[in-house]
Amino acid sequence: MNIYVGNISYNSSEEDLGNLFSEYGVVNSVKIVINKHTGRSKGFGFVEMASDEEGSKAVESLDGYDLNGRNLRVDKANDREEKTSTPSE
Repeated sequence: MNIYVGNISYNSSEEDLGNLFSEYGVVNSVKIVINKHTGRSKGFGFVEMASDEEGSKAVESLDGYDLNGRNLRVDKANDREEKTSTPSE
């Protein structure tokens, strides 16, 4: 299950998120989105968990959780839609 995590403190690391989510199950990956121009966190990221059951438990338990002074917003991530382009006529 892919999980959206918002309102992440700039002081939080991917390791912090991984450790927190691992309390609810197996974490496959953690990615905090970084601004490519400033090198600073954009304040949101994604955690991928091994199973939907573990992911759902983490979402339910961690939404609103205070991590480094910020209340996390945690929800199931929306799947990216495949973009199709049509040639201009």
